Amino acid sequence: MNKPRKSADAPAEMKFEQALARLEKIVSEMESAELPLDEVLQRYEEGVRLAQLCSSKLEEAQKKIEILARKADGSKTLQPFDEESQR
Repeated sequence: MNKPRKSADAPAEMKFEQALARLEKIVSEMESAELPLDEVLQRYEEGVRLAQLCSSKLEEAQKKIEILARKADGSKTLQPFDEESQR
């Protein structure tokens, strides 16, 4: 039985860009329909973990942006990041 692939970095230590690139590769591999079912399941599990990691890193970045925006305008209230106002 094949062991799941392990990346050089532990998932929590991966940068967002690395995790996203690996996730894109997994999707491509799964779409090729050339993998045995057990490998597809392994890739799917890894993909779920990477998607969660990416989501977590994006949430963290959003919180940092909100904090910086609050400090920049000197207000005491948290101002959520508004993409529309940045255009």
